[in-house]
Amino acid sequence: MGGVRALYWRQTDNRRRLMATTELTADTIQKTISENDIVLVDFWADWCGPCKRFGPIFEQSSEQHPDVVHAKVDTEAEQQLAAELQITSIPTLMAFREGVLVFNQAGALPAPALEQVVDAVKALDMDDVRAQIAAAGAAQS
Repeated sequence: MGGVRALYWRQTDNRRRLMATTELTADTIQKTISENDIVLVDFWADWCGPCKRFGPIFEQSSEQHPDVVHAKVDTEAEQQLAAELQITSIPTLMAFREGVLVFNQAGALPAPALEQVVDAVKALDMDDVRAQIAAAGAAQS
């Protein structure tokens, strides 16, 4: 599942918890999205100031939500993948739930806004989401 960008042992209430942000590539992104319930993907680049400011917020979220895969795509190293996903501005955050893209927004989010996104994605009724997607597809036919 790609390389691990950051891996820490944190002491919380005398319990150890593993926290990791996964580095995704064109070879690993589809498998990661399909094999996990919720995946947040941060598209970033080393030269991007807002990306550097968002990085610690994203890392903190990964610590607070171990049930959510937090992944990063380096748009410089993965230019073709970024182009395929129509990433035109960074940072861009995408959220996938049960393999379905449910959130896509450019711009660095403050911690409270990222927390709202995570909570909203967790609360989605995916049967309703799939029904809406099917209805939209039928309307276009």
